Amino acid sequence: MSTPPATPTCYRHPDRATYVRCARCNRYICPECMRDAAVGHQCVECVNAGAQQVRPARNQFGAVASANIDKPILTYVLIAANVVMFALQMAVPGLQRDLVLQSYAVADGELYRLLTSAFLHYGPAHILFNMWALYVVGPPLEAALGRLRFSALYLLSALGGSVLVYLLSSPVAQTAGASGAIFGLFGAIFVVGRRLNMDVRWVVAIIAINLVFTFVIPLVSSQNISWQGHIGGLVSGAAIATAYAYAPRASRNLVQAGATAAALVVFAVLIWWRTADLLAPFGMA
Repeated sequence: MSTPPATPTCYRHPDRATYVRCARCNRYICPECMRDAAVGHQCVECVNAGAQQVRPARNQFGAVASANIDKPILTYVLIAANVVMFALQMAVPGLQRDLVLQSYAVADGELYRLLTSAFLHYGPAHILFNMWALYVVGPPLEAALGRLRFSALYLLSALGGSVLVYLLSSPVAQTAGASGAIFGLFGAIFVVGRRLNMDVRWVVAIIAINLVFTFVIPLVSSQNISWQGHIGGLVSGAAIATAYAYAPRASRNLVQAGATAAALVVFAVLIWWRTADLLAPFGMA
């Protein structure tokens, strides 16, 4: 007499008989655990393990191509942050005075003003124009560069604008606005468009029109516009975007990270030099 062989069962569901094996690990799997594969079927665990080993597709700038590419979450977060700060600026007495860019205050150690000033605005028209521009140019740049690079680009452009204001403006002037960051995005979208062989004449026109406004409006009205912030942001954004867009693929992350760090070092040196210059008359350099 001989004992008939036991019917194989699913490794995940021992109460279910099956004769199908996973093409990868060779374990028995029931219909509920089967997943279609290039050859035969695989179990859930093997499919998940294989997915973790697949490197995500990246574009030529290093951004991950994903289904969420049409959702510019960071752009919306930046817009929301500016709007919230504007509301607080209107509601909290003294907040504007404590956070705007004022050179003597920065020289006295309040370095945070170089960035906080980029999230403040002088009036509804000021913030509406800047947020509209961010809404237009932010999403395509965020999609092309990815959120990490886009956030670095935005903040470095804002900082670059503030640094040039710190270097060249009156020590007692009070400056605020996201215009430096916005001009940085203008410069960046020009660079990225050229890298992708796109027609960028519309970007050149926007930059030219805004530069004309920057220098003409103060001449024909009492409204002051910080040309230093605009130029500083434009140059910083274009320079950072060039490093991001033209970095060699083999060393892309290293070059992009190095360019980001180099920009911070340059800004730090310029801030140190200007601070020493402002404090020298007081014997504090």
